[in-house]
Amino acid sequence: MTISRCMATFIAALSFCPLAAHAADFTVTSRAFASGQVQPAQFSDIMGCTGQNLSPDIHWSNAPEGTRSFVVTIYDKDAPTGSGWWHWVVVDLPADATSLPAGAGNGKAGIPEGARMTPTDMGAPGFLGACPPEGPEHDYTITVKALGIDRLPVPDNATPAMVGFVSNMNALATATISAKGKR
Repeated sequence: MTISRCMATFIAALSFCPLAAHAADFTVTSRAFASGQVQPAQFSDIMGCTGQNLSPDIHWSNAPEGTRSFVVTIYDKDAPTGSGWWHWVVVDLPADATSLPAGAGNGKAGIPEGARMTPTDMGAPGFLGACPPEGPEHDYTITVKALGIDRLPVPDNATPAMVGFVSNMNALATATISAKGKR
């Protein structure tokens, strides 16, 4: 590679640094995950669990410039399915949204106008709380993706995998927070 090509590549790479630095400031928090443990209220009330099936509060800040919408998901990578378990999927949150209140996944209250909940791994939209099988702790991750598009081009019945694929293709930045949970 010639020196001029090396220099051009280096300068091109540097042009992305301000965006990368700003994207690194994008954060998500949740009082329900603050202790590092999934709270009892966020456990489901089915399949032998006795929680309240209450979706957690989720707050995000410092979205990168150019953000036009958000996707929020909750995922258990340790579910014994071979592909984890999607507990909540919310798409098309508007660019001015910065939070979802506790309980927003248990109906439409607290979901901003125009946002949609798409099916989880239970096959229906809405939040499904944690209910891991007996045994080791599971790792539950809240992810907020800042997107450069207004509306995710997926149908209302899109699978979590489809939402993930299309949102990854349009993501400007991603913020995550995790907590452990076990029976």
